Amino acid sequence: MKTYKQLLLANKAWAKERLELDESYFTNLSKDQKPVFLWIGCADSRVPAEEITNTHPGEVFVHRNVANLVVHTDINLLSVLQYAVEVLHVKHVIVCGHYGCGGVKAAMGQNDLGLINKWLRNIKEIYDKHNYELKNISDESARFNRLVELNVEEQVKNLAKTTIVQRAWKNFKVPHLHGWVFDMKTGLIKEVMEIEACSEVDPIFKYEFHTDELITNSSIH
Repeated sequence: MKTYKQLLLANKAWAKERLELDESYFTNLSKDQKPVFLWIGCADSRVPAEEITNTHPGEVFVHRNVANLVVHTDINLLSVLQYAVEVLHVKHVIVCGHYGCGGVKAAMGQNDLGLINKWLRNIKEIYDKHNYELKNISDESARFNRLVELNVEEQVKNLAKTTIVQRAWKNFKVPHLHGWVFDMKTGLIKEVMEIEACSEVDPIFKYEFHTDELITNSSIH
């Protein structure tokens, strides 16, 4: 296990290595970011976005929380989403969960875990919504994996219900929404859901925007 001092030493070694490979690396890195992707992932330390997608700094804008949830009252998540969509103009938003997710597993149980009960309630609601399917999966491990997938699917749907995404669809015809699940046993990502930009949204969650709220595509840079 690395101590915090070892992390600082590792940083120095990494910076030195970067400069040896490209002396302008940090000059370029310090310029404005222009990521194509927003990644909404789990806070689990074993699922780093850049590592499992083999991407470099500046390519993916990242937000992580317990069990990769998109909650309509989470100002932190919504602020990240708005900035990524309206300022950075990302083309894709990815919700990536992972099999073996501790948050999903905890939501399947009855233990009182304190404050996080409030957060995990969102996953319990998903379990209840899909109760018929889940209760007919006899194998507990398979049921756990399926709930991980269903959780990702519901979070992608939650993105489509936001005014942020719907306004961007009106303005820019992006972002496309994706639901992925990472398998730590194989290192591979499974695609479980996709919602193309400008897709139809259930009328109860669909918003109408006034003309003066819309921005022309020419404003994208």
